[in-house]
Amino acid sequence: MVAVAIKIVNFLSYRCSISPFKSVIQLIGHNFFKISRMMKFHKVFSKSILLLVGTIGFPVLMLSSCLKSPVNQNYSTPVAAVMFTDASPDQVPLDLFISNHGVNQLPINYGQNTGYVAINAGINSFSIYADATRKAILSDTINFIQNTTYSVFLVNKVSQPQLFMLTDTIMSPGTAAASIRFVNLSPDAPAVDLVVKSGATLVSNRSFKGFSSFAPLSGNAYYTFEVHQAGTATVLATLSNAKINSGYVYTIWFHGLAAGTTSADQLSLDIINNAFF
Repeated sequence: MVAVAIKIVNFLSYRCSISPFKSVIQLIGHNFFKISRMMKFHKVFSKSILLLVGTIGFPVLMLSSCLKSPVNQNYSTPVAAVMFTDASPDQVPLDLFISNHGVNQLPINYGQNTGYVAINAGINSFSIYADATRKAILSDTINFIQNTTYSVFLVNKVSQPQLFMLTDTIMSPGTAAASIRFVNLSPDAPAVDLVVKSGATLVSNRSFKGFSSFAPLSGNAYYTFEVHQAGTATVLATLSNAKINSGYVYTIWFHGLAAGTTSADQLSLDIINNAFF
């Protein structure tokens, strides 16, 4: 954990010119690792910094969480953690700024996420720009609660971008199970069910922005998940042979356009690794 903290500190110091070193250690050590006592964020966080490929095959982007140094060395700034995902079909590559601090070094493409990044708790501006032109895509303010984790998605069609936020109530699923939730982020698809192929229906009748709570699923197994039009056997999207590991927490997300005309915007089903214990 100390080695990971140093990696994070060195990276933050480089990107954000945060100083002194002691302040950043206090900021991360006393706040961010309060969260990691519940879940191994430090592992997810370090993977993001090292640009490893995420569970769904999309590269997890390098992060720069620009936290302010506390004036009082004995004071710990409250933090939260947030993951941003571009779920808006046909959207241009993006840059994300939280309270005027750049989050990503590489453009965020459709389907990619940042991994969890630590931010100051409280009200933050959340601004998204086109990477190539710096055109403003969307800007809003969000109140992030201390020691709470969030997933924020850019959703809807390019002509009507919206932010959609979920609070990630993540707990250990135990040693023999995983934990999964489902979210429907397709703006023009009908209500859907999440189904294990030739097996159980896990989630029923979720429309656009509909989601489930995290629920247990037997781990260390391969699953083929299907999204069906609600109440029917009509398959809209499939995620084949997904390895579900025990002790992991996942979000299975349905996205794309029912009216999509290319492989880039057609209906799809993917998985995000939120945490592991």
